Amino acid sequence: MRVLWSSLYKRRRGWSVVIVTLFVLAGFADAGSAQTGFTQIGSLKRSPVDIVKRYVRLDQKGARLDVMGFDVLEPYTDWEEEPVWDRIVVIQGADVAEDYRKWDIIDNLDVIIPVTFRVRGVVDLVTATFTPDERTEEVRFHVKEVRNSWRIVEPIIPPHIAVARMVNFAREAGLQEKDDVRRGVLAALVSSLRKAK
Repeated sequence: MRVLWSSLYKRRRGWSVVIVTLFVLAGFADAGSAQTGFTQIGSLKRSPVDIVKRYVRLDQKGARLDVMGFDVLEPYTDWEEEPVWDRIVVIQGADVAEDYRKWDIIDNLDVIIPVTFRVRGVVDLVTATFTPDERTEEVRFHVKEVRNSWRIVEPIIPPHIAVARMVNFAREAGLQEKDDVRRGVLAALVSSLRKAK
């Protein structure tokens, strides 16, 4: 009898630890959502600028350099597929207009939000070369309600990748390359990108 009680006590104590842990985690989740206003991606309860900021941030980090990147960015956009790009715009940073007075407001569920990119140049993916081209570029993201969520509906622009991420991407590609000639081309690309910092 004592062995059975001991076993039940251990199980009961184990379940109580699990239940207490779940309540604590739920409390942290609620506290986190209260602090950050976290809701479903693209929720109409949030500002449409949040979608643009997240999309631009993920793009800078190279989300579209990966095959799985479309899945990562899918909750932010309303296009069926990403085109195959032969060039990448290399940027130093981006400024999203958070002030609604800088937006074009078509109606309460349809806005155009400007983003200014500080461009350093362009990488040609066919030749693996970097062409410096310092300038600012304004892209006007059209954001509207689609299926009860904010989505970017246009434009579909080439990837706009941060310089540091592009350097790492080219370096990783060079490390995986078996062909000496192509490895040399990628090393030259890394070198030219580093000068763009």
